[in-house]
This record gives sequence, structure tokens and C-alpha cells, in this order.
Amino acid sequence: MKTNTKDPTIITIRWNNFFLLILMIALILPIVAMSQSPSPVNLGTAGNFVILSKTGISSTGTTNITGDIGISPAAASFITGFGLIADPSNVFSRSSLVTGKLYASDYATPTPANMTTAIGDMQTAYTNAATRTLPNFSELYTGDVTGKTLTPGLYKWSTNVLVSSGGVTISGTAKDVWIFQVAGTLIVGNGAIVSLSGGALASNVFWQVAGQVSLGTTVAMQGIILGQTGISMNTGASLNGRALSQTAVTLAANSLYAPANITAVKNSLTPQKFILLQNYPNPFNPSTRIQYSLEKASQVSLKVYNLLGQEVATLVNSRQEAGSYNMAFDASNGILGLSSGVYFYRIEAGSFISTKKFVLLK
Repeated sequence: MKTNTKDPTIITIRWNNFFLLILMIALILPIVAMSQSPSPVNLGTAGNFVILSKTGISSTGTTNITGDIGISPAAASFITGFGLIADPSNVFSRSSLVTGKLYASDYATPTPANMTTAIGDMQTAYTNAATRTLPNFSELYTGDVTGKTLTPGLYKWSTNVLVSSGGVTISGTAKDVWIFQVAGTLIVGNGAIVSLSGGALASNVFWQVAGQVSLGTTVAMQGIILGQTGISMNTGASLNGRALSQTAVTLAANSLYAPANITAVKNSLTPQKFILLQNYPNPFNPSTRIQYSLEKASQVSLKVYNLLGQEVATLVNSRQEAGSYNMAFDASNGILGLSSGVYFYRIEAGSFISTKKFVLLK
């Protein structure tokens, strides 16, 4: 009869190593899961619009919109404050406030069918975003994300979400995606700036909001807003993204522009040259937006100077991929201590150098 000659110490060590391996896997898996970025929300044809609404779109003051606007099943009469100018084809209209076209359900064929499809795609996108499961973050900061840095992932709140004047930073790469599921209202307080860092794209940020969306005065907002209820923007607020509402969109001297999707750097969305655009609004108080495009990846410097040529602010100093960008400049920052007057902003991207003038009026 054979006797068991295995050393009990060796057996114990092997079992300890086995349990240690199991423990390490249990610890690593949640970290891996939290680092995964969700897939983007497919907007379908709703992604052709910077503003899309079912019941009404209104504007007061001098609003500036870059992109198309659409409304359905409500008629064109529910687009107010834009001074619509009908195209001879009656397929769309134009407005001095919009660099783009305006479409409504009562325009000529094929607009009614196209608008029905776009509204359906908007609702499908909302449902897709709202029904994503296994969130990376639940009830984070009890809904107040002011001053926080939000990494890629799926976020879920059963309450309201607040971004007060301290703003919030969305940080990640051009390939990352953020989906914010908000069961209550989304309130972005006066003067708040939603910042993108690390190459994060507004086209990959999705705010799915069941309640009202309220953007306060001079807010600088980023991302695609999928609102089940109304979306309202107060005086001077800007949106780099899309306002897609299943009810109404209310504007007051705002700036809206469709975000560049620069993840697809080989398609027609890639800028064909380096461009620095004039800021908007100009003159401004206290904040404005500066847009520029990069033909190819470059080390980018974007700085603000006073009339004496002294640097007063650095907005960008990093390498950026090819694409279109939109930066906020807030002169109310106490560190800057800027007074009314003429300033210059200057971009250097590789061999491309351009300077433009803007005016701060307090």
C-alpha cells in the first residue's frame, strides 16, 4: 500500500495561491468593467438636426444657430422668433438667425415624411439611452457634479442633476463615450462651463433627461441632449451639441452649433485645412466661444493677449487630433482680472498661425 508522500505545506501553499488568484480576479473585473466606455447612441436621421422638437421652437434676442432645425408633428407656425423666409420649393425655409435650413411637418414633399422619420429616430435614441443597463456609476455625488471630473462610462441618477457655476469636466479620449441617465431634471446653473479635456468629443456625450433641461445664463454646454420634456436656454447660453426634445425648445439669445464628429478622421467630416473662426458672441460679456479646425494632428497653442501683447490666458496647450474644436473663454474668471477693452486670441498649430481680435464689454 502506497503512502501519501505529498508535503502538506506544499498543498497549503497551492490552495493559498489558488484563492489569491480568485481574489485578484474578483478585484480586477469591476475595475475593468468601470473602465469600459459604452457604445454611442445611434441618433439616426435625428442626428441631421442641431434642434429637433415635436411641439415648438421659440427664440428671443439675437440667437445664432449653425445647423438644421426641424419640427414635427407641429407646423412651421410653431417656430417663432426666427422670421422664417420660405424657399421657393416650400421644402424648407431659412432665417437670418440660422446657418442652415428649417424644416416643418407642413412643408412640401419629402419634408413631412423625413420629419416623421427624424422624430421617430429621436424617440428611439432616447429609449436606447434610457434603457442601457449595468451603469458604471449610480447616484454619483447624489446628483451634484459641480467641480467634478467625469470619466467615460454610463451614469445613472434617479434624482435631479445639478451643475452649478463651478462647472464640470468631461475627461477622456476622442474614442470614449459618456451616457448620463437623468430621471429628474438637469439644471446647469448660471455661468457654468461644461469642459471637455483629453480629446473628448461633444458628439460622444449624451444627456438623456426625463425631466426639464434648464441651461442658465452664459452657460457653455457640451453634448447631445435627449430630452423627454422641454429644453430651455437662458440668455447667452451656448450649446456645442444638439437639442433634441420630445416637447419644446426655448431659446434666448443663444449660440448653438452641431458638434464635429472627429472620430471618423478619414471621412468627409475631416477639415480640409486649418481654420481659426471669429469668436461668438463678439463683443462679449463675460464669456465667448472660439472655434477652430485642424487639418491634421498638431501641437496646438491657443492663447489670449492684451493690447500690449501680454499673455493673459492659455486656453489650449496640447497635442490635438484632426477635427473641429470649440473652446470657451470666460473673462469673469477672478484670476484673470480683465477689464473692458480689445484683446486678441492667437492659435499656433504646426506651421499654421492665425490671430483675431475680440472685444470685452463689461
